[in-house]
Amino acid sequence: MPGATGLPDAAESEALATLHRVFGYEAFRGEQQAVIEHVVAGGDALVLMPTGGGKSLCYQIPALVRPGTGVVVSPLIALMQDQVDALRALGVRAGFMNSTQDFDERRMVEAEFLAGELDLLYLAPERLRLDATLDLLSRGKISVFAIDEAHCVSQWGHDFRPDYLALSLLGERWPDVPRIALTATATRATHEEITQRLGLPSARHFVASFDRPNIQYRIVPKADPKKQLLSFLREEHAGDAGIVYCLSRNSVERTAEFLTANGIEAVPYHAGLDAGTRAAHQSRFLREDGLVVVATIAFGMGIDKPDVRFVAHTDLPKSIEGYYQETGRAGRDGLPSTAWMAYGLNDVIQQRKLIQSGEGDEAFRRRATAHLDAMLALCETAQCRRGQLLAYFGQEPDPAGCGNCDTCLTPPETWDGTVAAQKILSTVVRLQRERGQKFGALQIVDILLGKRTAKVIQFDHDQLSVFGIGSDLGEGEWRGAVRQLLAQGLLAVEGDYGTLVLTETSGSVLRAEREVLLRKEPKKPSGSRSGGSSGSSGRGAGKARAVAAELSAELLPAFEALRAWRAEQAREQGVPAYVIFHDATLREIVTRWPASVRELGTVGGVGEKKLATYGEGVLAVLAALNESGAAAGASPEPARSAEADDWPEPADEPEPDDWI
Repeated sequence: MPGATGLPDAAESEALATLHRVFGYEAFRGEQQAVIEHVVAGGDALVLMPTGGGKSLCYQIPALVRPGTGVVVSPLIALMQDQVDALRALGVRAGFMNSTQDFDERRMVEAEFLAGELDLLYLAPERLRLDATLDLLSRGKISVFAIDEAHCVSQWGHDFRPDYLALSLLGERWPDVPRIALTATATRATHEEITQRLGLPSARHFVASFDRPNIQYRIVPKADPKKQLLSFLREEHAGDAGIVYCLSRNSVERTAEFLTANGIEAVPYHAGLDAGTRAAHQSRFLREDGLVVVATIAFGMGIDKPDVRFVAHTDLPKSIEGYYQETGRAGRDGLPSTAWMAYGLNDVIQQRKLIQSGEGDEAFRRRATAHLDAMLALCETAQCRRGQLLAYFGQEPDPAGCGNCDTCLTPPETWDGTVAAQKILSTVVRLQRERGQKFGALQIVDILLGKRTAKVIQFDHDQLSVFGIGSDLGEGEWRGAVRQLLAQGLLAVEGDYGTLVLTETSGSVLRAEREVLLRKEPKKPSGSRSGGSSGSSGRGAGKARAVAAELSAELLPAFEALRAWRAEQAREQGVPAYVIFHDATLREIVTRWPASVRELGTVGGVGEKKLATYGEGVLAVLAALNESGAAAGASPEPARSAEADDWPEPADEPEPDDWI
């Protein structure tokens, strides 16, 4: 007879026992139960879960329950050592094989695999193209194949990896071994392509909610992005760990130097740095508290640091998929976090230029344009940003809004911009038809404002009939209007100099056949870190508060004492602090204040191995706090379900040498 989870009683008992014994949780969360049930029974699965949704358990538990070794295909070799270290800290027999190892190290892992002494073996997709690797796997016992970052198989996706195309051979060569493909984000088209290219026609599909209610999404008008970023960090995230994404390597270097010069410890990360420097900066970010990494999109895949409190963008991402994955690296522990972006007119023009001048055929440019249009729609929306994100991935948003994004907290006004749009389009028309000229947005705005700049005088633009007709709006308002017309497809960018031209739909505005609504940005972006009381009180805000209640002032010293103890343990062992315990676990410890090893074992995230390794140390810290007069915590909380997804999440278009 099946048990409560739908598994046969023995399998259910073993899966739940493994969850508690190894990972320290009492119950599965969300779709985990159904996925594990299916894979343990031998079925193939395609799993779409957001960052922090618990994907790793969906293959780790089956690998531990089923006989043999679970083989995990992971695209980023730079973090395999950390992944394996974290599993070994849980008592899981894990290993990896990649080009960072010498001959003897690889031979030792091979011997452990053949002897059945590994629960999990991590491999890069490139290694599965080697006959020697396939021969090795054929001589061992495999429990499950897990294909992580499965979106990398999509040629239309933002992270295409050609080596993933060969992974369909796993099903052909090992038809009796279940396969589970996992990704944190995929549109319906990418979802279908994963199914086809990996040869998973009979796989059961599991699609979890893409909502991350603890993340507050904010997009502010770009003025001076470095100073805006500095203000954001100082006012809201002083001392917090976070990631700042910039479009270019030069911008990365300048921003990191600027933050450091202004008292915020920051390091750069991009493919132009040598491999040793990149590895050192990545290691510091994983192991130190409060460090900021300023990076191109090359940084992030595989980073599972749970206490990243913010992700900031100083430039516009190329797609919603990329934006979602990058912002998803914040708040993996479920605590309040911020996704902040500064966005302006030049971002739109630059991205349009990159598409038109970049490599690729017309089909590629159309797809890139569609991705950008969706990203622009997110930036310009007057509706709930979270709702727009969820709708993009095919999920029904809450019509009441989320209550934890800037458009919910400070709802923007909209205004009838039809006349303003006509003035902008008329200026473009006059330049082209009367002068045979094309200019960029700055010149258009100067003409509308009646500014007799050197360039205006040089080209006699002060003689145009439209000169000075825009004195009713300020420069920022005109720039915003141009930006929104570009986003709505009523203007287009052409050529290397980013000149503005009309589109097929411009005529309907000029003929007054179409109304143009424009978004009026709030004068002062919300400074609320976790939601505040303004705006909608949709269920998102309630969920965010529920998953991350702040500790009382009385308990903060105990929390910091445990963090200091954890940091010392991490230094001694040469591992990231979260490998010892996540912040969420430390918060629960000080809230419940266990008085014995047995009580400590009931805390979420404290499995048998960690209890045996660290239990006495934790209790010693609490005992010392008791002696010094620290107050004990509140009464015990109910049992927790599996919280954080402990392993790699996809990134947007890593630079090529980030993979090796």
